[in-house]
Amino acid sequence: MWGQGHFSRASATESVSFSGIVQMDEDTHYDKVEDVVGSHIEDAVTFWAQSINRNKDIMKIGCSLSEVCPQASSVLGNLDPKKIYGGLFSEDKCWYRCKVLKIISDEKCLVRYIDYGNTEILNRSDIVEIPLELQFSSVAKKYKLWGLHIPSNQEVTQFDQGTTFLGSLIFEKEIKMRIKATSQDGTVIAQAEYGSVDIGEEVFKKGFAEKCKLTSRTDICEEKKLDPGQLVLRNLKSPIPLWGHRSNQSTFSRPKGHLSEKLTLDLKNENDAGNLMTFPKESLAVGDFNLGSNVSLAKIKQDQKLIEENEKLKTEKDALLESYKALELKVEQIAQELQQEKAAAVDLTNHLESTLKTCIDTRMKNLAAKMEILKEMRHVGISVRFGNDLSDAIQVLDEGCFTTPASLNGLEIIWAEYNLAQEKIKTCEYVNEGNILIAQRNEMQQKLYMSVEDFILEVDESSLNKRLKTLQDLSVSLEAVYGEAKEGANSDEILKKFYDWKCDKREEFTNVRSETDASLQRLVAWFQRTLKVFDLSMEEPLISEDTVDNIDEILEKTESSVCKELEIALVDQGDADKEIILNTYSQVLQKICSEERLIATVQAKYKDSIEFKKQLIEYLNKSPSVDHLLSIKKTLKSLKARLRWKLVEKNNLEESDDPDGSQIEKIKEEITQLRNNVFQEIYHEREEYNSGGLLTMSLERDLLDAEPMKELSSKRPLVCSEVNGQIILLKGYSVDVDTEAKVIERAATYHRAWREAAEESGLLPLIFLFLCKSDPMAYLMVPYYPRANLSTVQASMPLNSEEALKVMKGVAQGLYTLHKADIIHGSLHQNNVFAINREQGIVGDFDFTKSVSQRASVNMMVGDLSLISPELKMGKPASPSSDLYAYGCLLLWLSVQNQEFEINKDGIPKVDQFHLDDKVKSLLCSLIYYRSSMTAEQVLNAECFLIPKEKSVPNPEKDTEYTPYRKEEEIKMENLDK
Repeated sequence: MWGQGHFSRASATESVSFSGIVQMDEDTHYDKVEDVVGSHIEDAVTFWAQSINRNKDIMKIGCSLSEVCPQASSVLGNLDPKKIYGGLFSEDKCWYRCKVLKIISDEKCLVRYIDYGNTEILNRSDIVEIPLELQFSSVAKKYKLWGLHIPSNQEVTQFDQGTTFLGSLIFEKEIKMRIKATSQDGTVIAQAEYGSVDIGEEVFKKGFAEKCKLTSRTDICEEKKLDPGQLVLRNLKSPIPLWGHRSNQSTFSRPKGHLSEKLTLDLKNENDAGNLMTFPKESLAVGDFNLGSNVSLAKIKQDQKLIEENEKLKTEKDALLESYKALELKVEQIAQELQQEKAAAVDLTNHLESTLKTCIDTRMKNLAAKMEILKEMRHVGISVRFGNDLSDAIQVLDEGCFTTPASLNGLEIIWAEYNLAQEKIKTCEYVNEGNILIAQRNEMQQKLYMSVEDFILEVDESSLNKRLKTLQDLSVSLEAVYGEAKEGANSDEILKKFYDWKCDKREEFTNVRSETDASLQRLVAWFQRTLKVFDLSMEEPLISEDTVDNIDEILEKTESSVCKELEIALVDQGDADKEIILNTYSQVLQKICSEERLIATVQAKYKDSIEFKKQLIEYLNKSPSVDHLLSIKKTLKSLKARLRWKLVEKNNLEESDDPDGSQIEKIKEEITQLRNNVFQEIYHEREEYNSGGLLTMSLERDLLDAEPMKELSSKRPLVCSEVNGQIILLKGYSVDVDTEAKVIERAATYHRAWREAAEESGLLPLIFLFLCKSDPMAYLMVPYYPRANLSTVQASMPLNSEEALKVMKGVAQGLYTLHKADIIHGSLHQNNVFAINREQGIVGDFDFTKSVSQRASVNMMVGDLSLISPELKMGKPASPSSDLYAYGCLLLWLSVQNQEFEINKDGIPKVDQFHLDDKVKSLLCSLIYYRSSMTAEQVLNAECFLIPKEKSVPNPEKDTEYTPYRKEEEIKMENLDK
């Protein structure tokens, strides 16, 4: 900011360095000559001036203040008269350094701009603190003309005239100051010269000042000054010299003559003034020419001084020559610029003359070009600009608005009553009461069936799909035009404001278009009349007076009308118009979304009703066996009691001083058997209640307090049991209150998809789901196929190509079932794909506590190959396409066995490097490279899966490994439970 230099404070006898450039000595050297520029005039003999050598410093101070002061803090507390502040000058709104002279009031104070000398009354808000590096002495000094003072009886008018006169001599002019003395307040007493003019003599001659008596060279003349307050007010807001605009003054000539002549002249002036002058000892030695021995010494000093002055004159001469050359060069440059401007003016004149000759031609061409745009614009229309599409959308929403079916409310009521009847049956403990409750449930079942039929019939007649398609098309078309909508509350006031705005805009545009048509008709009429004037074939042609209209006026009006219509049609709308349209668009889109959500809700209930109707037909008027239900409940109650007792007995044995290990192991085996019996009774209860394979119920935590199967998981409880010959795996998930409903919904959707596809689903069935109310855990009961996942199979005995295709066809069937139900698996990998008996492929279940995006975010690897699709790596959401990518990578992994993969920079494997069957390679290319056009149904029907069925050869190893009834398997499972 200030170059490499810096400011430093110094004592009164030390020099002050500013910017590392200028050195200023505060000790006064008498008879020293200074070149200064007047900056402020106080009266006819007193003024402020700046040293020419401080020019750059003034500019640097201004630059620094302009950067520091706008962000500086205001002055808090009392103002310090000794401190330097930053002040905002009222005339040019620039910042200057100042000191406080007087506190006028709490809000105003008198300041002096120390670098210029002028004063001004400022508000406290216009005074700010400046940093320490700007706290240095002032640039401007206060000077007083040598030997002069203001007369005590001088009138105010003459005082002002004297001030103005002195300003005309020294303000913003380079003058020489010969320092004579320094007063106690720091004012420098000096003789001022402007060229050969003695400024003090000129002021004296004009009568604006008097000569004062001097007793010694260092004395200060006494004078009666004006009131300081009046003097300050006279000097307020005096002009500040602008260094950048100051004209380059010529170098002033120094007075000629010898030292003796100068001394004689000084003595003469002083004697004429009637003053008694005493000289120091040194002055007498120089001026006394009768002192014999000192004459030669005086001569030597005089000659030496003349030599020094001669050297200075030579330096000034060289400077003047350089200045002359620079001015001469500048004159040449200005002459060249004037010549260029002259040539440009001539060219412009010629261009204007030629333009005037073709003015009508140019205007007509421009008008014709605008007319082409106007015709195209009128042909296309500007309906979108006035929100016509929004008006049409509002009309569509109002005319065919879909409302909640009347039968749905009745269905909800009857459904609640039916669920209540079911719950009463579950809690019944007596046979007679159970028969009554079952009869009531059957009656509610009939009513529910009729309500479901009414609801299905009403939805079928409402053309929901057609209405939904209309809303979707409308939403897509509006989003293509207006983009993303902003969120806001529904308000009819928005639509009213839109209609008012639309009417006003339409009226304005209609008026503009009418004005354009009228001006064009007037222009055409003028051309028709003009044609008759120049048509010689007419018997009575029109004369020039008949064309009264002014063509310039007609063209001006036509151009104005056309441009105005084009501006309305083509120029961007204002912020207010855009705000109204965007608010209306957001309102319309909210109404569309609201109706779409209602339709989606009704469609979901419709789908569930269809499914429920199919199930209800089978069980309509079919009553469960109350005795059997009560027997199951009693058995469960007894098993739970026994299980609790055994758990207590086990804990007591473990906590005893001398625990019996064999007895503890025996009790553990009994606990395992009791727990398996509980699961079997739960399974039987599900069948009796016709739960569809999905129930929620409350169980005690101690029933599930078993050691997890370490080979499967060490993080969540996992228990194996056998129910009706099927090995069942109990899987536990941590569930919080917020996700409990989502977990049930995801599991129910999955189970419904599996049930609809029956045995060909290719999915792992969910046999049972229930929640433990005592702690946040959810449990799933699913079939367990030990050592049947692809990872284990490939590690022990890899599938051959035929077996791999059979298994992967089953997996494709599972993905087809899921995608058909709008379910994305998201975590398809080698550990949850099962090869049952090495020929049946089943897709395993996923973690229902996680969303599809959470499941897909886990980076699963098969060998060195990632199963995460490229779009998932880029942050896009999971989709059926990402499931197919993982499926393709698994198929490739099974097909190439242990061969190394070559992968490109995107992580996609290269299929061409492997020697595979053409049909398999074609399917792999489609799955890995072009899967955006592939579906699970197309994969299922791929040619490579159309393999003729062959009679399978019995495999003793497979039978031994996967038959759950073999004694070896039973032993292994018992050890696994332990």
